[in-house]
Amino acid sequence: MLLVLLCLPTAFAQAQDDLLKIAEASDSATTGPVTGTFKTTRLVNGHTVETNSAGVLLFLISHRFGTLNSGAYELFGLDQATIRLGLEYGLTNRLDIGIGRSSLEKTFDGFLKYKLLQQQMGTGSPVTVTLFSSAAVRSLKWPQEENNFDFRHRLAYTQQVLIARKFTDRFSLQLSPTLVHHNLVPTRRDENKVYALGGGGRFKITKRTSFNAEYFYLLSGEARQDYRNGLSLGFDIETGGHVFQLIFTNAEGMVEKFFVSRNTGYWSDGDIYFGFNISRVFDLKGEKKW
Repeated sequence: MLLVLLCLPTAFAQAQDDLLKIAEASDSATTGPVTGTFKTTRLVNGHTVETNSAGVLLFLISHRFGTLNSGAYELFGLDQATIRLGLEYGLTNRLDIGIGRSSLEKTFDGFLKYKLLQQQMGTGSPVTVTLFSSAAVRSLKWPQEENNFDFRHRLAYTQQVLIARKFTDRFSLQLSPTLVHHNLVPTRRDENKVYALGGGGRFKITKRTSFNAEYFYLLSGEARQDYRNGLSLGFDIETGGHVFQLIFTNAEGMVEKFFVSRNTGYWSDGDIYFGFNISRVFDLKGEKKW
């Protein structure tokens, strides 16, 4: 009996240690940053809250064919093409820089993207917040009768606050309050500043595929009279080496000044552009990723 009594404190202490380890493991499983809200830096046309890790370079090829209502003579849009090539680089785990060139209006664009908040499991931020700022330059030559414009007239700017939450491993949502400023507008009644509210989401179908949707609602009155809200649907397919996105959208351009504030396509009229994004990531500090 004396021996048992002497051993009880040691056994009790060991049991306490085991329980503490179990509790710590349980806490670690329910705390920490939430990752993989979206598969890549694009939802469909627009940016997601995701940024590249430090030292990671992303090469993005975006391609849109013509509209489906162009008819059999144009092979339902496949004879036409608009393309954008882009590079994005992670300066830090939170800060991205990117450049691109589109065939539409021969547009060059550049952007900065900063992840301000990261969603946390348990206590902490319930959402991820990323700030986005870009500038686009039209390099297409002016028509002969309009060659008196200055360089500043070629510029357009976009500011966004991207707010997203990953609700489950399969389901994520994002809101994107957006301001697009055009230095040059077609008429005096057109607005230089166009406000829009973007929204979208991702639903993971399988381990390597997901369905994405994106919508930009124009808040500016004049813009709503002449231009259409952007609606885009897509599927993400991870092939191991690339992320391949199949896209249906009523917007031809792949820069914010086109698909947010200067979109003219009607889904109901068949102004639907089929296209794709292909992204490839290179870790310049190590090996290639997916």
